[in-house]
Amino acid sequence: MDAVYRMDEIKRKLRRLKKLEVKIRFNGILKPHNKLIWDQFFELRETNNSNAKYSLRMLVSMSREEYESVMNEYSSMVYYEYYKDNGMAGESGMHDPVILSNLGLPCNADEYQIKKRFRELAKKYHPDAGGDAAMFIELMNSYKKLLGGQG
Repeated sequence: MDAVYRMDEIKRKLRRLKKLEVKIRFNGILKPHNKLIWDQFFELRETNNSNAKYSLRMLVSMSREEYESVMNEYSSMVYYEYYKDNGMAGESGMHDPVILSNLGLPCNADEYQIKKRFRELAKKYHPDAGGDAAMFIELMNSYKKLLGGQG
């Protein structure tokens, strides 16, 4: 596929995503104080002087699987924020995608995957095993945020 065509196609899709986020999270009305997840994720301008996670150039160069992974991550963040904004985060069964990502887990990780990864990292960071105490404390805090301190 021609790179220019792909770039234009991705721009159109990203603009639709931005409108969809506004519709989902803010009932279609974006106010100046509203913060979009989209702005944290994407930058469409050629001069990338934002703190966005992905520039247009990066997205164009990704494989289909990488691109789909970015879209899944973005979607998870949008819905997590929606549930959080509406006081439904705990009821939704969703876990904070940022914490999951920091732990090296996919945004749709379940309780079993979280516990398994926690045990792996706890062995690595536990001070009694020569690990970093600060990292271990951070891991414990992340685990408590994800699973509410359960088993």
